[in-house]
Amino acid sequence: MSNILSLVGRPNVGKSTLFNRLTQTKEAIVDSVSGVTRDRNYGKADWCGYEFSVIDTGGYVVGSDDIFESEIRKQASLAIDESDVIVLVVDGREGLTPLDEEVAQMLRKSKKPFYLAVNKIDSPSNFLDYTEFYALGIPEIYPISAVSGSGTGDLLDEVVKHFSKEDNFQLEELPKIAIVGKPNVGKSSIINTFLGYERHIVTPIAGTTRDSIFTRYTGFGFDFYLIDTAGLRKKKKVEDDLEFYSVMRTIRAIENCDVCILMCDASQGFDAQDLNIFSLAARNRKGVVVVMNKWDLIEKDNKTHKQYEEVVMNRIAPFTDVPIIFTSVINKQRIYKVLESAIQVYKSRSRKISTSELNDVMLPIISQTPPPMNKDKVIRIKYVTQLPTSFPAFAFFCNLPQYVKDSYKRYLENKIRENWDYSGVPMEIYFRRK
Repeated sequence: MSNILSLVGRPNVGKSTLFNRLTQTKEAIVDSVSGVTRDRNYGKADWCGYEFSVIDTGGYVVGSDDIFESEIRKQASLAIDESDVIVLVVDGREGLTPLDEEVAQMLRKSKKPFYLAVNKIDSPSNFLDYTEFYALGIPEIYPISAVSGSGTGDLLDEVVKHFSKEDNFQLEELPKIAIVGKPNVGKSSIINTFLGYERHIVTPIAGTTRDSIFTRYTGFGFDFYLIDTAGLRKKKKVEDDLEFYSVMRTIRAIENCDVCILMCDASQGFDAQDLNIFSLAARNRKGVVVVMNKWDLIEKDNKTHKQYEEVVMNRIAPFTDVPIIFTSVINKQRIYKVLESAIQVYKSRSRKISTSELNDVMLPIISQTPPPMNKDKVIRIKYVTQLPTSFPAFAFFCNLPQYVKDSYKRYLENKIRENWDYSGVPMEIYFRRK
């Protein structure tokens, strides 16, 4: 289920601090997907059992006041279009500004739910500063301190009332495959190629969100839902706004899918933005297939393929058990293999291993290479089972779970991957007290 909260407002009112508070991160910029000219920050948050994405619609480099104000208006407009709920953040110490009034007016005209958070209300001496903002005519005002967290709970209690815990529509139990990536890497082309192959009627099913369209694909023995983020709908805005939309759509598509086909431009290499999208898919525990497109543009010898593969592996480490496919969509090179790999990753992600089979294979491996001693403690693993989750997760029961090191956790994950095919699938290993 995709729920999106956007933070809008002038720079330096504390949006990034509030973003870090909500996503429980410490970095000033978290999960930033860099555009050509500016950054957008996005992260995951949860409150009272509701999971949602938080978008910090971020500050801009100020060229002049006029440019600056037009950019603020634009970002507020985009947030209104694409979010489920918006929080307007203002500075309680600085007081009400004309720009705050203008953004509030835009939000009022929209039909979207929005809330006013007056930030930097963090001491008894300035506690009543927020009352000035009643001049905006917004009845519900939340005085908060993003730094200390005071007041944010009351705000979130209201925000999550607009979110849903479950999908309100049902699709058939088929793989849901999303095609994601930066603009201009070939997403539209590969989708058009897939749909060009198809000989059945395409039926778009409108999902719970405005911008993830599910298309049933039934060509060449395949049967799955394609989640499009590129070319199946008309964009209201292009060029400058493309990057903002691509971030929003990428987040929604990843949250709604089982497997991501991450399209990259081989002529540009696997860059930071590709890595951000890959990491987002992995943290959401979705299957991933990396597609290096435009392979026809690369001058090649017999080592090029291997060298490119090694570069990608180094960037995505430690999760390197991922299919990497080199394609040329224009020449229809290895397109079929992309679909085959995505379906195989879907099957691997759904794989359930019986407890007896797991223990028969893993316990001899553990006895041969037991967990290293930690603070003179001997760790004994007695039993392993797969957890009933939508992605592969395994619980190892032992006497002292708190003393198991991360390196041994990675060792066990690698041994599971050696014995069963989980290529392209993120995995979780838990240690629990026996």
